[in-house]
Amino acid sequence: MDDWFIVNSNALRLGAFIGLFILLAVWEHYQPKRPLTVAKIQRWGNNIAMVMLNNLTLKLLMPFVAIDAALYAQQQQWGFVALMAGTELMLESDLIRSTLIVVLSIMLLDAAIYFQHRIFHKIPVLWRLHRMHHSDLDIDLTTAIRFHPIEIVLSMLIKIAVIIALGVPVIAVVLFEMLLNLTAMFNHSNIRLPSKVDHYLRYCLVTPDMHRVHHSINGRETNHNFGFCLPWWDRLFGSYQAQPALGHQKMQIGLPYFRDTKECQVQRMLTQPFRDK
Repeated sequence: MDDWFIVNSNALRLGAFIGLFILLAVWEHYQPKRPLTVAKIQRWGNNIAMVMLNNLTLKLLMPFVAIDAALYAQQQQWGFVALMAGTELMLESDLIRSTLIVVLSIMLLDAAIYFQHRIFHKIPVLWRLHRMHHSDLDIDLTTAIRFHPIEIVLSMLIKIAVIIALGVPVIAVVLFEMLLNLTAMFNHSNIRLPSKVDHYLRYCLVTPDMHRVHHSINGRETNHNFGFCLPWWDRLFGSYQAQPALGHQKMQIGLPYFRDTKECQVQRMLTQPFRDK
């Protein structure tokens, strides 16, 4: 099973990405939550160009990525999860034990991403990199792929270190990478969900209304709702805020600086970490 996931991981991720991208794009077009302030063709072209640049950067600089780290840790029998997998758990079958290990691994990886996100907001030099993600003047599904290449490389290094330390199985890494990409697009999307659906859904998944608070121009709100997939970490560690103070229609998206529409251009986004406010 692991071999099948390794061979087909790129196709699985790409297929799931394209499928959800099309679905959310249509949903945003017909049922948007907020009107956009910048022309979609301008923002989408540059945000999509940024993800293409990031993928190229990873291929050139990071021949050893998350799946490779999981394979290496598995071969060496390293990590907490690998240690637990080797213990004799009182379960009915190996399938149940394997499933529990995969689920636990995904939860631990999601918690690691949550804390990484908080750290990137807390440490000034890391915030300079991450703020490019927040400088988008609107928030929609393409905001989910708008990250600086240096942050992408650092994030991959952190992910590799966490995977090796935990000994996460390969299948869990593949599933988590897919889940992270899909949920990030979903919770950044500019879609309208019925309030009751949003209320109940955010007990198990970060919703667009929940994550939109994190992209508020209000600095206090920017430092809430760090989760990408599971919403529990924000509630557990005191960073949860249910709604923006001004409501979703009146809140401003982005940062108090970098508000010129020219900042949506790739060449301007790339230099934002090295420019003053």
